[in-house]
Amino acid sequence: MTVTSPLEDLYRSTLRAISGVLRRLEYLAGLRDPEGKTYSHWGFARVYGEIPAERTLKQAHRQALSEVLSTPIEQLTGDAGISGQGTGISAAVYIEQLSGKKDGLLPEDPGAGAKRHLNSVLHALSALEKNRTEGATPQSS
Repeated sequence: MTVTSPLEDLYRSTLRAISGVLRRLEYLAGLRDPEGKTYSHWGFARVYGEIPAERTLKQAHRQALSEVLSTPIEQLTGDAGISGQGTGISAAVYIEQLSGKKDGLLPEDPGAGAKRHLNSVLHALSALEKNRTEGATPQSS
């Protein structure tokens, strides 16, 4: 199998193994330093060098955000369940955790409206999950 670019290699070797678009966004955001300026992935940098690895991870992070923001909310509700299962928690808890670090999920200079859009998506997911779990619990009179 011939790899044509570092980005393709990243998708084939790493990101493909991560279930869910929300979880991939979270993973890529987590590869940044605490200030959110530089990305690091030891193995990837070792293969491609620091600068190409940094560039590729930044590009993948932007693409992951774009994928989340362009995915229909109905699909994201299912994705939250898959992503939560991958970390061993419920969809509701997973969405709550994501909402708590929403600014940290954004790449540097995410583009006009991306922050508000992501906040809206996470808020909608949280409300939908809350309604779903409340609807599943019988009300006592």
